[in-house]
Amino acid sequence: MAVYTDIDDTTLATFLDEYDLGPALAFKGIAEGVENSNFLLETPKGRYILTVFEKRAKKEDLPFFMGMMGHLASKGFPAPLPVPARDGNPLRTLLGKSAVICTFLQGMSPRRPSHEQCRELGQSLGRFHSALADFRMRRPNDLSLPAWPKLWDGRGAEADALSPGLAAQIDGDMEFLKANWPKTLPGGAIHADLFPDNTFFLDGKLSGVIDFYFACSDFLAYDLAVCLNAWCFERRGEYNLTKGRALIAGYENVRRLEPRERAALPILARGAAMRFFLTRLVDLAATPKDALVKPHNPLDYAERLGFHRQAKSPEDYGA
Repeated sequence: MAVYTDIDDTTLATFLDEYDLGPALAFKGIAEGVENSNFLLETPKGRYILTVFEKRAKKEDLPFFMGMMGHLASKGFPAPLPVPARDGNPLRTLLGKSAVICTFLQGMSPRRPSHEQCRELGQSLGRFHSALADFRMRRPNDLSLPAWPKLWDGRGAEADALSPGLAAQIDGDMEFLKANWPKTLPGGAIHADLFPDNTFFLDGKLSGVIDFYFACSDFLAYDLAVCLNAWCFERRGEYNLTKGRALIAGYENVRRLEPRERAALPILARGAAMRFFLTRLVDLAATPKDALVKPHNPLDYAERLGFHRQAKSPEDYGA
């Protein structure tokens, strides 16, 4: 369970006194996620999610996340809405850490996404980018190309312990990405972590997007590349071209890719795989021994990097 902060009944009651939600009727930790502590909260006013920010979340970044969710909700996109306390500010402090209560979204996360769900996800990502076209807040992507050498530094032995020879492959990937990363592409606010477990579906339609705490300003096509990695690989590591075509077609049903974005998809997908390989490698070593959480396996993304090394064109991804 992804709960790093324990909250007792007295602490919770004092915290809820800052809101007009009434007392807690039910309160339990949520198993999904590895970055923050999340709890399902029920009060006389309804059901909510309480998030206590841990690890990578910086206090100065939180207004960007709150603003982005509020902007999306105001445009009718199914994003959680931060709940303001009595002073009008949704951001609070709980046990010395930043915390927020957000509205609860209905639906189920897909365990093994179908190609229909991939198409729906792509279309929803297009709507997501369109809804944020006039969102003016900015936050740099602090887990993009400049950060990767720092995350990788000194971890070659850890990589080789997972798979002999992996460190040399990652070294080669790092050099390739540094030499070929795009300098200018259409940009804006992106989610940057839109995995299946950060989405909800009802009756075949996307009913919610959650976990905005890696959201940032970056290339729009990079967001698409993250999704190709997260949605279109099967459990044995093979890329499902049918799912890739469906996801890209869904996206382009709302927002057409420019030719330069389409051409950049292979390098962006390789970079997205590198980002998640590195952060998973770091998390594997850094997860507290007593935390009720199982870190994600970095080898899943090492396998994806193997595919990206062989990919020659956007057509290999279904574009």
